[in-house]
Amino acid sequence: MATSLAKNLPLSGIRVLEFAGLAPAPFAGMILADFGANVFRVDRAGETSTLDSLSRGKRSISLNLKSKKGVDVIRRLSSNTDILLEPYRPGVMEKFGLGPEALCGVNERLVYTRLNGFGSKGSHSNRAGHDINFLAMSGVLSMLGRKGMNPFPPINLLGDFAGGSMVAVLGILLALFERTLSGKGQVVEASITEGAAYVSSFLQRSQDIGIWFGDRGENVLDSGAPFYETYETKDGRYMAVGAIETKFYQQFVKGLEMDDILADQFNLEQWPSMKQLIAKRFKTKTQAEWVAIFENVDACVTPVLTLDEAHIHQHNVENKTYMKNLKGGFEPCPAPMLSRTPGISKHRRDPCMGEHTVEILTEEGFSATEIDDLLAGSHAEQYIPKSSL
Repeated sequence: MATSLAKNLPLSGIRVLEFAGLAPAPFAGMILADFGANVFRVDRAGETSTLDSLSRGKRSISLNLKSKKGVDVIRRLSSNTDILLEPYRPGVMEKFGLGPEALCGVNERLVYTRLNGFGSKGSHSNRAGHDINFLAMSGVLSMLGRKGMNPFPPINLLGDFAGGSMVAVLGILLALFERTLSGKGQVVEASITEGAAYVSSFLQRSQDIGIWFGDRGENVLDSGAPFYETYETKDGRYMAVGAIETKFYQQFVKGLEMDDILADQFNLEQWPSMKQLIAKRFKTKTQAEWVAIFENVDACVTPVLTLDEAHIHQHNVENKTYMKNLKGGFEPCPAPMLSRTPGISKHRRDPCMGEHTVEILTEEGFSATEIDDLLAGSHAEQYIPKSSL
């Protein structure tokens, strides 16, 4: 059972119903599972495969939400659930008869979490979109990119996962904490657009502190400065430089053996030519050689590691940042690290769709007759592993 590893964890005893989706909601659910919550992923009956790769430690129940009996199962499960997490556009859950009014009316302690792109209100609330669209609408995308180039997003990390998953989990934890005072749950509205805007508060509130003085790609933190940049090495690898403060910059140019010609750090007119000189210098040595030069120098210079290298780097090994999975690869351990009740740093595989349907229904008090009726009528489905013979 998923709960066997969850004793004495921060979210031990917390029950979660997560409606299957992609990216933001699954990651939010995985965070909750990593810290001890008992997470049931609700998959749709009739579907046998999923692109969701963020269901570590969850269990899966497959239900037909177009069936009244399938919906009734959700109602029954919700009556004993702490958190409901749904990733749909506004109105979808209401069409199923599973909106906040219906479920919170039955279970006043329920934290009903809606995680979607544009939120439940406004002119764009029912529009389709992806991370890039939510970042665009938040204003953040306009600041991301190099000089003279189109804005570009940092894959889908900033919107989906920072503004979406992490902000949603923050809202859930706040609601759970408030529930200890009031005894009541509430609706958590987690809009990725609003979350991305909130995550970007520093961008909004730092416009007058002297680091934003040009267009996109001309400033200290957006690839404009020669001392906050990545540079290619002789062997086609890269080094990351973040030598913003004067004391770090001095160590940086000294390590390059260019302190005599790069002394004027904040001469903005010289930044383009300084970049060229630094880029040329970095290409004279391999990444390993530069790592050796800056290994014991406090200059904010580090190698750009690949995903395959990150888990074997000494620092990450010492901090147990990664754990080995059942496929022989590595994946990040739960973060942050808590001193007494850390997350579960033991790999648990993703569930197959409907793998735990009967198990969950049995635990929730459904009789054998009720379960047989649900399965026979295609109101629910149980995954049956294929024989390897």
